[in-house]
Amino acid sequence: MKAEGHPTLNNVCFVDVATGKKFLTRSASSSARKETIDGIEYHVVVRDVTSDSHPAYTGEKRLVDTAGRIEKFSNKFKRQRGK
Repeated sequence: MKAEGHPTLNNVCFVDVATGKKFLTRSASSSARKETIDGIEYHVVVRDVTSDSHPAYTGEKRLVDTAGRIEKFSNKFKRQRGK
């Protein structure tokens, strides 16, 4: 196999913004921000959603106020009669 055809694996620390949990792994991702954990240097990659905070994994139910959204839309774009 060709050596240049494979990506370089880096030590990466994925950080969940919502919970602050850190996932230490190896990935082709990298970043300029680095952090040393247990004597090993990791590239720090910040993520908005991970398995630690996503509702599909946590079982948390989130309600979306669709009635409020529809009312806002209707009020914003309703036609004024008589003018």
